[in-house]
Amino acid sequence: MTSSNRLIRWAMAALTAVAVPAATLVAPPLAAQTAQSGDLDRAVSALRAISTMQANFVQTDRSGQSISGVLTLKRPGKIRFEYEKSVPMLIVSDGKALTMIDYEVRQVQRWPIKNSPLGALLDPSRDVARYGKLVPTGNPGVVSIEVRDPKRPEYGRITLIFMRDGSAPGGMELVSWVALDSQNKRTTIRLSNQRYGMAVADSTFTYRDPRRTGRRTG
Repeated sequence: MTSSNRLIRWAMAALTAVAVPAATLVAPPLAAQTAQSGDLDRAVSALRAISTMQANFVQTDRSGQSISGVLTLKRPGKIRFEYEKSVPMLIVSDGKALTMIDYEVRQVQRWPIKNSPLGALLDPSRDVARYGKLVPTGNPGVVSIEVRDPKRPEYGRITLIFMRDGSAPGGMELVSWVALDSQNKRTTIRLSNQRYGMAVADSTFTYRDPRRTGRRTG
């Protein structure tokens, strides 16, 4: 497998993972369920409170191989994964479709954002509120939410990890997420140096189409 193909596999696993059945969890007492419901609501509010965000990210596959880059997010629905210079790949969403551009082989792939686990980030009111459930972490400062649509497993599964942080929008900071594919292959995205509220031009979420020299599209 070429280096480019490995990178594409990692990206696809992180962003379009196919869901596998979740482990059965013992239902907590009613008081705990009420507290957990509050944490779910707070996490949704925290995601919705982000107007723009930039962060460094490290993407790691199950074997421990990692690539890094910079993530830029803008509501509604826009996101950009710009990988390190040695990686000839870009992933962007213009709010309607998620596009992966492989400049090494001059390929462009697009699919509806609603078919990606990233829908939970880009439309939290729809995905997290409706399909999310809290997963016990054993750490009161950490909130873990698994999001998947049991009726549409092909849309994928994503687990969002938050740290309680009063300085972050909504009092919770998204620090990582984990995707699991149908072969039980895990891909993790870890964020650092999160920054909020900066001006981000819509042109950030366009790309140079390698199939047509000089053309930029969204």
